[in-house]
Amino acid sequence: MTTREARCSCGQLRIACTGEPVSVSLCHCRDCQRRTGSAYGVAAFFARGDITVTGQFNDYERPADSGYRVLHHFCPACGSTVFWEPSRKPEMVAVAIGAFADPDFPGPSKAVFEQHRLPWATVQLAES
Repeated sequence: MTTREARCSCGQLRIACTGEPVSVSLCHCRDCQRRTGSAYGVAAFFARGDITVTGQFNDYERPADSGYRVLHHFCPACGSTVFWEPSRKPEMVAVAIGAFADPDFPGPSKAVFEQHRLPWATVQLAES
């Protein structure tokens, strides 16, 4: 079974994810734009039992555009947001796919909050 490791910029915070992600989703919401400093965020969702976290992290909780709360976990040393817990999917943990730094990581098969998509930000979604 495949195990992939995501980590923060400095390497102090790591999350090992076993198996394939349940889903990979691209989010155009304004909060993901602010969180990433980019046009969107991309998350791989893994079952809670398939992840192992090592290292220290701080938390930041915010309401999502959906109305549910999201608990973000970030490295206290470098500030990278590595993973988060969406309250609307308590059985899942979302991991920023950029934190894997893996060019072979599966691409997103769906996009959400497209009403906030920046006009120039076009992405071809992977086949689901």
